[in-house]
Amino acid sequence: MDANTMAIVVLLGSFFLMVLLRFPIAYAVALSSVLCLLAQGKNLNSVCQLMVKGISSFSLMAVPFFITMGCLMGSGGISEKLIALANACVGWMRGGMAMVNIVASYFFGGISGSASADTASLGSILIPMMVDQGYDDDFSTAVTITSSCEGLLVPPSHNMVIYATTAGSISVGSLFLAGYLPGALLALSLMIGSYIISVKRNYPKGDKFSLINLFKQLGISFWALAAVLIVVFGVVGGVFTATESAAIAVIYSLIVSVFIYRGLDWKGVWRVLGDCVDTLSIVLILIATSNIFGNCLTQLHVPDMAAKAMTGLTDNRILLALMLNLILLVLGCIMDMAPIILIATPILLPIATSIGIDPIQFGIMVVLNCGIGLLTPPVGAVLFIGSAVSKVPMERVVKATLPFYLCMIITLLLITFVPAVSLWLPSVLGGMAK
Repeated sequence: MDANTMAIVVLLGSFFLMVLLRFPIAYAVALSSVLCLLAQGKNLNSVCQLMVKGISSFSLMAVPFFITMGCLMGSGGISEKLIALANACVGWMRGGMAMVNIVASYFFGGISGSASADTASLGSILIPMMVDQGYDDDFSTAVTITSSCEGLLVPPSHNMVIYATTAGSISVGSLFLAGYLPGALLALSLMIGSYIISVKRNYPKGDKFSLINLFKQLGISFWALAAVLIVVFGVVGGVFTATESAAIAVIYSLIVSVFIYRGLDWKGVWRVLGDCVDTLSIVLILIATSNIFGNCLTQLHVPDMAAKAMTGLTDNRILLALMLNLILLVLGCIMDMAPIILIATPILLPIATSIGIDPIQFGIMVVLNCGIGLLTPPVGAVLFIGSAVSKVPMERVVKATLPFYLCMIITLLLITFVPAVSLWLPSVLGGMAK
């Protein structure tokens, strides 16, 4: 075994061993990188330099702003308004509260950008409400956790910013636009699955549809939804950068939460900012340590070797695309979302582009694959949050989620093999990344 191969074995072997031993992922990334450098006999002086370089990026400044915006809007009384709006839209259907749950997640995800925040905020309201109306508690939890993944696709999503930065030369605005149709497609597939189950189990309908009530709720929810418009259309229209739009959105969210909806007082704002710091510290440490890991991968030519290994197995583009999805799904079962984006993108993106998958399309594939991973044991963070909120054992939640896994996989395959699902909206509105 030559020195290069030994270094790769040390890097990847130690990393996956520490992941299986449940090391904090940032420690696993950093320690495996250090062990790799030691195995190569290299000086460790570059470690700190690489960490600083990893977070020294103007575009990454958007990440803390988007997280802060999501925390402010999520704690500022937005949830109830968006649930009422969703109820006015789809509550009249069979299994109406399940449909409300799914549509509310689409609206709320566009504000929080976080599946965990969606599950915690909406789940604590909607799951007890659904159970009181005669829905099974495991079904209610399954609908909540699966629909929360819409928030990862609907902008503004800080995970998309992380992907754009890691992939390089990708327009954040185009990536934001690319998420709308896949997010809507995911919502539609989950609604079809929910409707079939609701008819089978004879779940109740809601109140009759009222156009007057719909316009009333739109008026109430306008201030919340406008935050998304500021970010997306500001970036796409070239009025400001993604970082500038995120900063403006934070100020806007503060005004809406404190002065318009009055869901937060100034003590609550300080509490929310403290929670943001906790989340940000985790994300930024991951980005910093992942830069060392990525540097090791590049120096050892792992992306090239992975590409040659996969294309050596088959030259069939369909099989290669399925293999990319399978790798991401497996990683999603054992790792959190941000590390997957940071570590897997440099390895898998060249393979994806070599078989004709656009980098923006691949970004949507990565995000949805990671979202499915958030719902799968043993490291499914959203699965654990849903189980904790509903107090339903995780085994029952997983069993109830099985039909929805199928809906999500179908959506993933459509995104993979029908490029227009992701690329049509960016191409129509311009700013398509090349």
